[in-house]
Amino acid sequence: MDFNEYQKESRKHAIYPGIGSNFSFPVIGLAGETGEVAEKIKKIIRDKDGVVDDSSREEVGKELGDVLWYLSQIASEFELSLDDVANDNIEKIRSRRERNMTHGNGDNR
Repeated sequence: MDFNEYQKESRKHAIYPGIGSNFSFPVIGLAGETGEVAEKIKKIIRDKDGVVDDSSREEVGKELGDVLWYLSQIASEFELSLDDVANDNIEKIRSRRERNMTHGNGDNR
């Protein structure tokens, strides 16, 4: 499955107020889910001395899936292709590396 397929399929299951004209709902959901990823990582550090076992890997994977779902809904709300977003990001990162601009601040390095 590629990002565009995922985006189309995930959109079929999106149910929230004002879908199609409500980007704030999935943005808030994304913030919550990234917090849940951070919580899983915190517990790996606190409870397992930073050792990632199969259970931890599975739990983090589930939360990352939720992050991907909300990210996909935000892209849909803005009529952006998730595949294009991913490709554009790789090109930006590649360009920064080629220009030795991976350090520093700002989006337009």
